[in-house]
Amino acid sequence: MKKVRTSFKMLFLLSCSLLLLSGFSYPPKPQSLGTNSNMKAVWLWDTPFIKENPASILAFAEQTGLDTIYLQMNRDVRPEYYKSFIKAAGKQNIEIHVLGGAPSWSLKSERHRLDAFLTWTKEYQDAAAPEERFTGIHVDVEPHGLAQWKTNQADLIRQWQDNTRYLAEGARALNLPITADIPFWIYQYQLPDGSMSMSRWMLTQMDGVAIMAYRDQADKIYSAAAVELKEADELGKKAWIAVETKSSNEGAFITFYEEDAPYMDEQLQLLNKKAALHSSFSGFAIHDYKAYKALVEKE
Repeated sequence: MKKVRTSFKMLFLLSCSLLLLSGFSYPPKPQSLGTNSNMKAVWLWDTPFIKENPASILAFAEQTGLDTIYLQMNRDVRPEYYKSFIKAAGKQNIEIHVLGGAPSWSLKSERHRLDAFLTWTKEYQDAAAPEERFTGIHVDVEPHGLAQWKTNQADLIRQWQDNTRYLAEGARALNLPITADIPFWIYQYQLPDGSMSMSRWMLTQMDGVAIMAYRDQADKIYSAAAVELKEADELGKKAWIAVETKSSNEGAFITFYEEDAPYMDEQLQLLNKKAALHSSFSGFAIHDYKAYKALVEKE
């Protein structure tokens, strides 16, 4: 027992000596995901904007602290416009993720649309210089937007699962992370085999999700997103909390459209304090660029 105590004492003295020599400099504590409220993504569906006024987009991104843009794949916009925009965004440390999706992407009969999206992305990546390439894939596939959700839900969910796997495999083949949008209430729906919620299953397939917790008050947004944040914590995945800035016919409580940017920023700061307790929380996602810009510029 005496030898053990002596050895411990020697180790303690050695540790103290090393601390003195290093000037008590401890290694920096790793920052947990999502503790920075400035981590923000935005959807940009109007891809021609990168051709018409790319500088305006990037200036707005800098002004509002955006670090990621989900940019819709649009064949009508030539690759050189993507290349120059992505390169310029990279100089501002802004990531550009290729965006695609529609409710119909849930159907096996529409698999060709997934193929076209993945093929376009591969061809673009192969032809682009490293600084001109997308750094991720983001998909918006919402099966509940189809009539079949109400008439044959189990079969639709199975098809959605197959296509989700297909997209995830395609992203891995391209060596790109893939994230997806999910409505906050989707955890209430189970897979046809009853093994887990749809949200949890989606998290097992994706690298992360954007939880569409569309409300206009911090506590209500957090309450809406809490289940998926916890699921993402448990699975070691990333989660962004998404908010709406477009007008909504579902009610004023859905969106910040009726408010102003300072109010939204205040609510996101309050939300950040709650959400940052989750290891999965990776920031906010704002829907969408055009409406968000109008909100910021509102007098």
